[in-house]
Amino acid sequence: MSTTLGLIGSGMIGTTVARLAIAAGLDVVLSNSRGPETLADLVADLGDHARAGTPADAARAGDLVVVAIPLHGYRSLPAEALAGRIVVDAMNYYPQRDGRIAELDSNELTSSQLVQRHLAGSAVVKAFNSIVYASLGSRARPAGAPDRSALPIAGDDDAAKKEVSVLLDKLGYDAVDIGGLADSWRSEPNSPVYVEPYFAGQRPQDAEPEEVYRWFVNNPGAAVPADEIRRLVDSAVRGAAGGYLPGLDS
Repeated sequence: MSTTLGLIGSGMIGTTVARLAIAAGLDVVLSNSRGPETLADLVADLGDHARAGTPADAARAGDLVVVAIPLHGYRSLPAEALAGRIVVDAMNYYPQRDGRIAELDSNELTSSQLVQRHLAGSAVVKAFNSIVYASLGSRARPAGAPDRSALPIAGDDDAAKKEVSVLLDKLGYDAVDIGGLADSWRSEPNSPVYVEPYFAGQRPQDAEPEEVYRWFVNNPGAAVPADEIRRLVDSAVRGAAGGYLPGLDS
C-alpha cells in the first residue's frame, strides 16, 4: 500500500485514523469541507507527517483514501479525483442528521452501495464505521497481542479488501471480511457488531442520550477478537436501515 493516506473528513474518526496512521509510520493528507486553512492547528498538533489540502488533494494523495463525512454529503466526494483509488467508507446512515434516503429506507441499497454508485471508478470498502473514535484510538494493539481487536470490512473488490486489511494491520487491528457491499448492513447501526462490543460492561439503561454518549467516550473498552466479530456478524438480522446518533436532536 502507499505510504501516504488521504482523509476526506477530519472529525473524530478521521482525526483518530490520522493519529494511528502517523504512529504507524504513514504520512497523511487531511481535508474537510471548510478549507485547508481550518486544519492548521490540527496539522501542527499531528506533526511533520501531516499536511492539509482540499478533498481532491486528499483523494490524489495515496491509493487509499478514508472518507469520514456525514453520509448526506456523499455526492460532494470528488469522483474524478478518486477514480482508480480504494475508498475506505467510514460513513453511517443517521436519518435525524442525514435526512431520509429512500433507497436506504427500503433496503434497496446499503449506504456503501449508494457511495459506490456515486464513485463508479473507485473500489469502495466499508471499514471503521462500526466503532466510535474513542474505542478506535484506545484499542489499537500490535500484531500478535493477546488483546488485539478486529474490525469488520466489506467490499466487492477482493484486491481492495486485501489492501484495507493491510492498512488495518498497520493501524493495530485485524480485519474480518464480512462479504460484499450488499452485506455491509451487518456492520451498520443497530447490528450486533456495531459499537457496543468494544466497550466494557453494559451501557446505562433508560439514560438520556448525553449520558450514554459520555459513557461511550469514557469507557475503558474491551478486546473483540476476530472470531467474536464473525459470530456477531453472522447473528445479524436485517431490519430498518439507519441509527440514532447521540448528541443530535431527533
